[in-house]
Amino acid sequence: MRKDLEGLTEEELMDYIEDLSKNWLAIDGTWFQAIEKEFGLEKAIKLDAAQWKRFTVIEAKRIMRRFNIPEKGGIPALIEALKYRVYANINMQETVEISENRCVFRMNDCRVQYARKRRNLPDFPCKPVGIIEYEDFAKTIDPRINTKCICCPPDSHPENYYCAWEFTIEE
Repeated sequence: MRKDLEGLTEEELMDYIEDLSKNWLAIDGTWFQAIEKEFGLEKAIKLDAAQWKRFTVIEAKRIMRRFNIPEKGGIPALIEALKYRVYANINMQETVEISENRCVFRMNDCRVQYARKRRNLPDFPCKPVGIIEYEDFAKTIDPRINTKCICCPPDSHPENYYCAWEFTIEE
């Protein structure tokens, strides 16, 4: 398999990474829908939160290892790691209000929310899962990082982003 990938151009590799990310999102979504159909939304969110509690730590550790992000690297390490999350390849995100001890991360265009909007459905209520996902990701990068949800559906949010998270560290 690696030999096949080695023959790809940079553009082809980038397209492949995007496809892998879309496939990851598809399995996450279809898994969730199957659980929701069988057990209802509340149970599906509870089970989704449990799997994210595990996955986000695995993802953070792999990102740190792959991109040589130091343990306890503070806000700069977190900002770097957020760029390599699997959904960063398919969602539009930004980190703003950056200082050594604080930043705000925003998900400007989320494929999940956009798909629901296209079908005239309300925003997916991802806040309970998001809190676990972002807190545990940040704590894996640096246990000193605190996470605060600024907004996340079902909360109301501005038109230009779906969710926003504040990360702070006290030295």
